[in-house]
Amino acid sequence: MGRNIRKRRSPLAVRAVAASAALAIGGGGLIWANFYASAHEENSSPDTTKVAAQVATIDCPDVGQKLTEVPDQARGEVDGELATLDQQITDAYQRLATTRDAQARDASFVQNSVLQPLKDRRSVIIDRIQLEISRVGGTAPDSLDGLATCTGQVAEQPQTNDGEGDGQQGGDGSAAPADPSASASAGEPAENGGQEGGDGGQEAGNGGQAGNGPVAADFVDITQVQPNVARKPRTRDGGSSGTFTSSCGVNENKKFNTDNVIVAPGVTNGAHHLHDYVGNQANDAFANNDTFAAAETSCANQGDKSSYYWPVVRIQNGTQDFDQNNDGGGKEGNVGEIQQVEQAQIKFVGNPKSKVVAMPKFLRIITGDAKTTTNGLANANAHWSCTGFENKVQLTEQYPICPEGSNVVRLFSFQSCWDGQNIDSANHRTHVAFADAAGNCANGFKAIPQLTMRLVYDFEAPTLENGQVKNAYAVDGFPEQLHKPATDHDDFINVFSERLMNKMVNCINTGQRCK
Repeated sequence: MGRNIRKRRSPLAVRAVAASAALAIGGGGLIWANFYASAHEENSSPDTTKVAAQVATIDCPDVGQKLTEVPDQARGEVDGELATLDQQITDAYQRLATTRDAQARDASFVQNSVLQPLKDRRSVIIDRIQLEISRVGGTAPDSLDGLATCTGQVAEQPQTNDGEGDGQQGGDGSAAPADPSASASAGEPAENGGQEGGDGGQEAGNGGQAGNGPVAADFVDITQVQPNVARKPRTRDGGSSGTFTSSCGVNENKKFNTDNVIVAPGVTNGAHHLHDYVGNQANDAFANNDTFAAAETSCANQGDKSSYYWPVVRIQNGTQDFDQNNDGGGKEGNVGEIQQVEQAQIKFVGNPKSKVVAMPKFLRIITGDAKTTTNGLANANAHWSCTGFENKVQLTEQYPICPEGSNVVRLFSFQSCWDGQNIDSANHRTHVAFADAAGNCANGFKAIPQLTMRLVYDFEAPTLENGQVKNAYAVDGFPEQLHKPATDHDDFINVFSERLMNKMVNCINTGQRCK
């Protein structure tokens, strides 16, 4: 796996009236800035007020997701260039946030002074990426040439409905969801940053405590959703019906960071949101395979030094947590009280059609997509539910409001087919795949133990009143992703000992229940 040892410059601090900078791994994302405050400045003309009240977004194509084939010799350099694309988006956001008066006076300002310079800078970096790939004998996708241009948009205001929808998403995770287009909406931050406190931290129309979501339409009463979970396929002759469970705690050690060593090795704050970690205790931006192998683990079975990590969930109730002034935390729109999971159940299961083979050590898998608001739902794999409803209703595009006595559940079913060769891929996706609904692995891929995770939370349910959500909860994410539930994702790095991995495979293939 290529390494990028260049340390990212610290992201720029963002004031509440400017909301938060949009940063996306791989050089793609929406830049989000709020100009509402300038509408209240003295001597504002009517035209200035009209323009300044808009919330501007800039949609930049995700370069990293297009790089499915990058030679190993170029991975480190390409990682560094993708990090530079991220920094360029940060710089462009800062330009937006500090020039709102100029934008109000000149309708062409954003195009001439923000979008065009950004395109020019992105073109240089994309050219470098192509050169670095070709230099070692690879071929860069032709489509990269068209990814430099970012487009300006006006974000929609939050919907003010009762949050009830059909919620027809989800399933058992055995196959990736379909690819409908995703819609995004952003609300107006309160001028004081939405720190409202006593009423649950929500001010009418502000779209969340930090002004970047969630909104009422992101929630649904789970009791009003029709059952949508498909029946799991029956295990056939030759299949593997056993399970292996690993108990790794609930992050009692309070291990948090905003890195992501899989997608941004060597880049501090590469995730731009806070992660919970269980298992391997050495995971940060600069960890490598040797680091993982030598680390301590929170797992009861010391043969499992794997790293399991996911974005934290916060309650947006007007309070703040330890990272309110930190990169990846409050500076980037991830605000509210961090919730520790009550249960974190880690289980590996088999394949209904075939036996499984051992996962290679240091295999990396990301399930879900942290940037569905930008990329659409093609790689979304979020499954939100409530205890007592998990076998009936699982949601992708809405957070559930659970009835009294029921708790919020996040369910993850990872890709269970492996290409038989690679522990990672350039876009961190193509070396693994989902089995189809019957359990078949396509294209010569091999069935591996499927990691499933179940995270349970115990907190007060949000309420919907007059089209607004109070006491909202939301998953941490990139600031431009608006805390949408579909952006939920989970990460895994396999650091099982050979002995314990072989035990797992034997248990699963022989139908046993092992720990």
